[in-house]
Amino acid sequence: MLDHLAFSAPEPKRIAGAREDWELVIGLEVHAQVASNAKLFSGASTTFGAEPNSNVAFVDAAMPGMLPVINEFCVAQAVRTGLGLKAGINLRSAFDRKNYFYPDLPQGYQISQLYHPIVGEGEIIVDMGPGVARRVRIERIHLEQDAGKSIHDMDPNMSFVDLNRTGVALMEIVSRPDIRGPEEAAAYVAKLRQILRYLGTCDGNMQNGNLRADVNVSICRPGDYEKFIETGDASVLGTRCEIKNMNSMRFIQQAIEYEARRQIAIVEDGGKVDQETRLYDPDKGETRSMRSKEEAHDYRYFPCPDLLPLEIEQAWVDDIAATMPELPDAKKARFVKDLGLSEYDASVLTAEVENADYFEAVVAVCADGKLAANWVINELFGRLKKEGHEIGASPVSPAQLGGIVKLIKSGDISGKIAKDLFEIVYTEGGDPAEIVEARGMKQVTDLGAIETAVDEIIAANPAQVEKAKQNPKLAGWFVGQVLKASGGKANPAAVNEIVAKKLGL
Repeated sequence: MLDHLAFSAPEPKRIAGAREDWELVIGLEVHAQVASNAKLFSGASTTFGAEPNSNVAFVDAAMPGMLPVINEFCVAQAVRTGLGLKAGINLRSAFDRKNYFYPDLPQGYQISQLYHPIVGEGEIIVDMGPGVARRVRIERIHLEQDAGKSIHDMDPNMSFVDLNRTGVALMEIVSRPDIRGPEEAAAYVAKLRQILRYLGTCDGNMQNGNLRADVNVSICRPGDYEKFIETGDASVLGTRCEIKNMNSMRFIQQAIEYEARRQIAIVEDGGKVDQETRLYDPDKGETRSMRSKEEAHDYRYFPCPDLLPLEIEQAWVDDIAATMPELPDAKKARFVKDLGLSEYDASVLTAEVENADYFEAVVAVCADGKLAANWVINELFGRLKKEGHEIGASPVSPAQLGGIVKLIKSGDISGKIAKDLFEIVYTEGGDPAEIVEARGMKQVTDLGAIETAVDEIIAANPAQVEKAKQNPKLAGWFVGQVLKASGGKANPAAVNEIVAKKLGL
């Protein structure tokens, strides 16, 4: 399925303005909210935008005596994600307590998985251009509960706490430090988001915080990364800094670029980069220190005494594997191979699962992949983008657009008529075939009628006839006049053929 891709070694990102050559080494920890109606350890709702502190069960609020109960569906979603990333599924995993104080963490600890995650090593194939890809290794995926939200801008003298997110299930997807530049980092997050949305395990809504990334950035001398890959010795790499809670592809790129320049400037001036956690300020375009970087021992991890180790059966994993959807790489390859689409068109149509589903529904009606792709991408997507709509808000259904393409394919309407028909369906609705019949929009295919129209245009324009005989390219003028006279209903192919015959071309 990936035979059309060329896997190449990552090209290091060298930073402009540095006095020496440096390379970037980047790893990401992506927190993806599990698509589930209930939280990880309680039955409280996960609905976004509810009244503050309305989606809070007793266990979420850490009331005395309340014990967590694992949500089986969230576990299944993590397994599904692991399978989608070609990762190993651990039949035995366990939960740990990560201890730290924060106002919106009622328990004073987070239930997470440090030592025994539910998903092991996998990979993501990141498209970096036509036919070129990078392979980014996944180290692990573990389940954990989210914290609440502190709100600091409602009152000048106090902060407020909303516990609605407390206990919401997260999958932390940890990459290896295989990413070598800002663009590749953004492409990695975009590809991961795409896969999660195809799987239905996370909606990928970054604006709502349902997908956010912690970005680890360090610098090293040219060649040191290769030494690290060969030996596994991380000491050859520079000290890394973590940029927390990034929820925008564009901001991820900007933050990495700034952080790289900052670290290089420190080292080239004889200083030492301190390992720390930083935040990105998009208004200033810079990162700033948040706190010194904690290590595992700082959180005093220990096995959660309220939860037994999680043991799942291989047969259950196999049942989940049997229900896996077709993922974007496989779908794109099928569109290219079976429907004859270009790599670009297939990429556009598979970028979002809703777009791919819409396109396939159109093809099911008209049975012409190339023609359907042209109309979906150029006419429908172009119109929706202009009006600021997503595919789910399209006033033209797949059956309607498929009907328009089917009428073109059968020769009942021309491309010009089809555009007029599309406008009618888009603004008024209705069945395309019925509209064509009711409004007399059918293409004229009567060769006798077309020949009569051609004869009339030629007879009325003798000077233009002589010019066309000297320069055959000018025959297009006659074609245009005939189409204009027919109101765009004459079959263009037939008109071209008859004009050429009459002019002796």
